[in-house]
Amino acid sequence: MLVRLIGGLLVVASILELGLYWAKCSIPKHPMPVEVIPVLLKLIPAALGLVVLLKARAIAGWISNILDD
Repeated sequence: MLVRLIGGLLVVASILELGLYWAKCSIPKHPMPVEVIPVLLKLIPAALGLVVLLKARAIAGWISNILDD
């Protein structure tokens, strides 16, 4: 359950970070274009979170084996 929670939090944090970046770029006084590179960099945690969610059972088993030793 903890592994799934961490994966979900990575996805949510990435979405929040993208929202803040979009809000920063759309400030009425100083509008800036949304650039691709910063968006891709902010999507890295979301991709890692999705991998963690997909492999949650394997990761949880691996952690369990490490802690049992």
